[in-house]
Amino acid sequence: MVHHISDEAADEPGITTQTPSNDPSQAPLVYKVGYPPPKNLATEFTETLRETFFHDNPLRQYKGQSGPRRFMMGLEFLFPIFGWVRDYSLSKFKGDLIAGLTIASLCIPQDIGYSKLANLDPQYGLYSSFIPPLIYAAMGSSRDIAIGPVAVVSLLIGSLLQAEVDHVKNKEEYMRLAFTATFFAGITQAALGFLRLGFLIEFLSHAAIVGFMGGAAITIALQQLKYVLGIANFTRKTDIVSVMESVWRSVHHGWNWQTIVIGVSFLVFLLFAKYIGKKNRKLFWVPAIAPIISVILATFFVYITRADKQGVQIVKHIEQGINPSSVHKIYFTGPFVAKGFKIGVVCGIVGLTEAVAIGRTFAAMKDYQLDGNKEMVALGTMNIVGSMTSCYVTTGSFSRSAVNFMAGCKTPVSNVVMSVVVLLTLLVITPLFKYTPNAILGSIIISAVIGLVDYEAAILIWKVDKLDFIACMGAFFGVVFVSVEIGLLIAVAISFAKILLQVTRPRTALLGNLPGTTIYRNISQYPEAKLTPGVVIVRVDSAIYFSNSNYVRERILRWLTDEEDRAKALGLPKISSLIVEMSPVIDIDTSGIHALEDLYKNLQKRDMQLILSNPGSVVIEKLQASKLTEHIGSSHIFLAVSDAVRFCTTKSMQEP
Repeated sequence: MVHHISDEAADEPGITTQTPSNDPSQAPLVYKVGYPPPKNLATEFTETLRETFFHDNPLRQYKGQSGPRRFMMGLEFLFPIFGWVRDYSLSKFKGDLIAGLTIASLCIPQDIGYSKLANLDPQYGLYSSFIPPLIYAAMGSSRDIAIGPVAVVSLLIGSLLQAEVDHVKNKEEYMRLAFTATFFAGITQAALGFLRLGFLIEFLSHAAIVGFMGGAAITIALQQLKYVLGIANFTRKTDIVSVMESVWRSVHHGWNWQTIVIGVSFLVFLLFAKYIGKKNRKLFWVPAIAPIISVILATFFVYITRADKQGVQIVKHIEQGINPSSVHKIYFTGPFVAKGFKIGVVCGIVGLTEAVAIGRTFAAMKDYQLDGNKEMVALGTMNIVGSMTSCYVTTGSFSRSAVNFMAGCKTPVSNVVMSVVVLLTLLVITPLFKYTPNAILGSIIISAVIGLVDYEAAILIWKVDKLDFIACMGAFFGVVFVSVEIGLLIAVAISFAKILLQVTRPRTALLGNLPGTTIYRNISQYPEAKLTPGVVIVRVDSAIYFSNSNYVRERILRWLTDEEDRAKALGLPKISSLIVEMSPVIDIDTSGIHALEDLYKNLQKRDMQLILSNPGSVVIEKLQASKLTEHIGSSHIFLAVSDAVRFCTTKSMQEP
């Protein structure tokens, strides 16, 4: 029996060869499917564990190092600041100083607005941009992320907390639950990092995130209508129907024209500033400082005109001073612990997903590596500390990180500069925000979240993968028409449904020969490929597990039946062999092996031969252990489809 193999496959370990004969009439080299060396349970378990949790081999850098050096390297691993601070210079500080001042001018008005999204007093937004950025600067590995409250997480925590406790009637209880949720958000993030379980957040697909973020942006923008239009009695629901009903119900008696003038005029100004920054990247600072300029002008306008006497809602009081301790306010016992844990896990994962995505984006732009697990530990630690210092859930902000990047930041010191500016604001400037109209904060938030509606990404998703687009739109409409948490649930559900669909219904293909070659390819992709008379060649494009084994067997038999009908209709030779190309089959379990056994028995009843082509090392090892190779016959397992076809055609020619 003669087999052929490509040059690449010939280098695979475990493949046996025979020495070629000098007689040209002799058969060419014989290549057979190799069997990997057996592994004991401990070795197999260790290798699987290492590839699952330690695929990046994080301990390799410690090999051959002295004890003190290992200690320093471990310290640098937990606190990257000890690594980059050695090379820090004045030129780098200049870049960080400019970037830090720029993002501070952006974050201060945003923080005050985002705290309202979370149904918290304005100072809590500022608190959350003071302590957490300092922790991240010491522990984070991204040079570009700007840390602070973000719109989506603020809305999410606000809506989830409001469902449990009314922030007006039970203000103290609401605030305590917010700190509890922040604590558990940090615990979740840090645990995922320490246990190297970061791959779990990858289950939320990119398409679902695009839809969720877009829907959340629309919801956040609609929520700001109560500030921009000056509506006093506004619905607490977040769905678009309830919001629009609330808006139109108050059109004759609830709108305030002075508020509308302030809100709309400054919204136009902010959008124009964003347009300028987008058209000319050198003018990135224009949209960055536009919010603080808007706040100053709007506050001055309200103060000199006393528009607050005419119904214009203002911030009124922002508590002065640095973050007070909130350790005693976190629920560690009682019924609110479970509620805080549930909300914290959801907000922590959403915040983590956003921060890691932002970090990886800018790391790719600057060509440096970002350790996802290290990022999770840093984000988790800063939220744990933040929960004890009157902060709510913080993460990486895309708008501020983009400004930070364009302003020329070099290291996380830009976060430190921003934090210092926020500190000075808390100590000195907060009384000046007394007459800041809520309308300008609403306008700032609307202009900030518009960028989250990524319609270009949605169009691309539609072109690439229709199932992904369904996930995107499901998340989007779930947020817009129901609630943020329902939209998130839909995003997760559709992401998992896609995985299950792909696992339970893997692709299979009918293969044909490309004329003039020994290559066999999918006839749908290559219409010129010719089917081999008397032989059906099917490729399975997935691992064969309990979840899809029956489908794979039935789909192969359907291919076989269709080809039998076609052969009979065209008067072609009877089908005598079925070749299953197993190159893409990376693994198989006992259910998959039973499915192959059933397929083998079914073919025997039809007087057909089952032939396997190129099973991988894991697959052939399991087939051998189950004795299936003995049933099929080792002579019917080939390294290449061309070898299997040659065997089948030679055999059919020899038969009378």
